[in-house]
Amino acid sequence: MENYRLDFPIFTHTHYINSCSYGALSHQVEAAYGEYLNCRKTRGADWMNWCERHEIVRDRLAQLVGAKGDEMAVTTSASAALSSLISSLDFKGKRNRVVTTDQAFPTEAQNWHAQATRGAEIVHVREQDGQLDIEHLRELVDERTLLVAVPLVCYRHGALNDIATICKIAHEAGALMLVDGYQGLGAVPFDVRELDVDFAVGGTLKYLLGSAGIGFLYVRETLIENLYPLQTGWFAQADIHAMKIHGNEPAPNARRFEQGTPSVPSLYAAQAGLDYVLNVGVKNIRKHVQDLNRVLKTGVTRLGGNLTSQLKDNAQGPMVAIRSTDDHALVAALEADNIVTSCRDGNLRVSAHFYNTMEDIAAVLAALEKNRGLLV
Repeated sequence: MENYRLDFPIFTHTHYINSCSYGALSHQVEAAYGEYLNCRKTRGADWMNWCERHEIVRDRLAQLVGAKGDEMAVTTSASAALSSLISSLDFKGKRNRVVTTDQAFPTEAQNWHAQATRGAEIVHVREQDGQLDIEHLRELVDERTLLVAVPLVCYRHGALNDIATICKIAHEAGALMLVDGYQGLGAVPFDVRELDVDFAVGGTLKYLLGSAGIGFLYVRETLIENLYPLQTGWFAQADIHAMKIHGNEPAPNARRFEQGTPSVPSLYAAQAGLDYVLNVGVKNIRKHVQDLNRVLKTGVTRLGGNLTSQLKDNAQGPMVAIRSTDDHALVAALEADNIVTSCRDGNLRVSAHFYNTMEDIAAVLAALEKNRGLLV
């Protein structure tokens, strides 16, 4: 993985180990932005090219998650993707319960709770030792449940959820299953067919190396025709070039969950980032990051620090969370040593990617040793 590092200029001066917040910028993504700006300077508008790029990004995302292109909606954020999907759901019948979790990212949980005015009942699966309490989930999922929504990886401490088991529980009760993949896609293998999920959302600014402005939604093909989003726009229409204004004719595929004009500059970045990740290979990335994280976790324990959760490899996403007496102060202390991390909920978040090395891990451990007073 050392050669890939040369494509990311930040590593000439910084130990960047914060991909759970934002992926590092590569020369390829920077060049993609340049290509967009050159297009603006020389052509002004190039909608045919931009629409084609939109479809390329759709196909790359489908390849990433093992879906068909027609099952993917390209949106401006995961929030927009989730909101569009939710607008197509009916909470007035017998099945009005949404089972979310105490690991939910705020966007997800807030969107569900906003549906209470439409008749939705929102319940949360609790955590137990940093992981979802599966028995509690079984208790909550019943004949009233419309949908179960869980994160692939918890944004607070990096726990990787057992999606296949949770899907089985949901489907056995007749409920649908949604996965928020933002904190894992690009670093953890994820196949919608193998896992049997109905919906998935995510975005390209973290482990997919793109930028803000591109999110996405996967919808199982057999569900699409019976879902009618109330949030829509011209890119959601069956024919986006028809410009009809006397009706709403949603696309027959997952494009119906799109809305208005896409973030064109971000499409360029998304394509370049996705191409890079797909070229490296998510399985290769997963193995490399696991190797780094084992060394990090062992080193933290030797320093007398505490991991937020004692997770085994198969239950750990790409992020490792370390407990702190003052997480913001610890982030600042590491930054003073040219190490970029982030924090949430009293935890220092260290999130490696394929471009990180044992040298980065050693730098983090050395900085933590200097700042033992900030460890719990």
